Amino acid sequence: MPPVTSVPSAAPEARSTLVRSSRVVDVAGSTADGWVLVVGDTIRAVGSGTEAPAADDVVDLGDAVLTPGFIDLHGHGGATEAYEDDSVTAALAVHRAHGTTRSVLSLVANPVPTLTTSLARLRSVTDTDPLVLGVHLEGPFLSPHNKGAHNASYLVDPSPVAVDALLSAGAGVLRQVTIAPELPGALDAVRRFVSAGVVVAVGHTVSTYDQARAAFDAGATLLTHAFNAMPGLHHRAPGPIGAAVADDRVTLELILDGVHVHPVVASTLMRAAPGRVALITDAMGAAGAEDGSYRLGSLDVTVTDGVAHVAGTDTIAGSTLTQDVALRNAVAHAGRSLPDAVAALTSVPAAALGFGDRLGRLAPGFAADLVALSPDLEVRRVWGAGREVR
Repeated sequence: MPPVTSVPSAAPEARSTLVRSSRVVDVAGSTADGWVLVVGDTIRAVGSGTEAPAADDVVDLGDAVLTPGFIDLHGHGGATEAYEDDSVTAALAVHRAHGTTRSVLSLVANPVPTLTTSLARLRSVTDTDPLVLGVHLEGPFLSPHNKGAHNASYLVDPSPVAVDALLSAGAGVLRQVTIAPELPGALDAVRRFVSAGVVVAVGHTVSTYDQARAAFDAGATLLTHAFNAMPGLHHRAPGPIGAAVADDRVTLELILDGVHVHPVVASTLMRAAPGRVALITDAMGAAGAEDGSYRLGSLDVTVTDGVAHVAGTDTIAGSTLTQDVALRNAVAHAGRSLPDAVAALTSVPAAALGFGDRLGRLAPGFAADLVALSPDLEVRRVWGAGREVR
């Protein structure tokens, strides 16, 4: 981070706040004795040392580590709420308290008419809450042979009729969709979604390397929760993981909770695809809540010791992860430097969504999404779009 950089001021001026911290960290690296000048909902200037612009307010965070706000590409809820529910306020609040300032709301597989209803309902959320980036459909275009915690009865091929219905209902709110590329019509569906501005992920699949590569060539740019609900990385059959690692256009989601993927495997992946792994939560309603019985879509889920399973099975049903825990795990267990770990929660997911020029960095012109962490990386304070949310 350069000593001082800034963007021109605009009139009339919003209220300004200078945020000081003993350490400022983003994808560009780590800066001691740093400061960030926020005007309204935007970062105006950044720098370090005692010389800083005047501001209406000064916030001195002492020994805190200041990072950009976290971005979750893939989460299903929290605080006992699912994003299929009528209210998602508590779920968003619990993740914001753990540093997630921008969220994509993920929906599990349901009948297409049910999904169109959910998209219409969540439109009111995205229209009124700038911290919600849109909706992710993690179904219904998934392989029945790798369905994970999705109801097999609701899985369908991506026909033009189904794709058009979801695009019509999701205009302006549908941000991403997961597709198994081996399904009939999948590649045409990938092209159709991408042409409509929707980010497409490969996932919940039994695809080969060549099938996954064809999807990426058709425009898919994400891999939904790498290693989970897909063939493993075999030395003679690299599968979708190998195809994604080999393709610099692709961002790989990773659930770093110590349950979904072994830390050694997570570390290997992050070394193999530097700057392309996005740490997600895949969190369901038990995130920020107690163990017990829950619902994930139409399925019963039992959460024991913070691990969620489809009731009566050993199928993992999302997580109870928050992104601050993922950050700590990346540093402590996956061996990542703090700037690399922070990037996996900020600039990497921002770029995956096409927001790399406005989200995920502490730089002039970027959104004033800030997280203040203790030296032990526990969340102390959080700002989203310049407004304190914790």
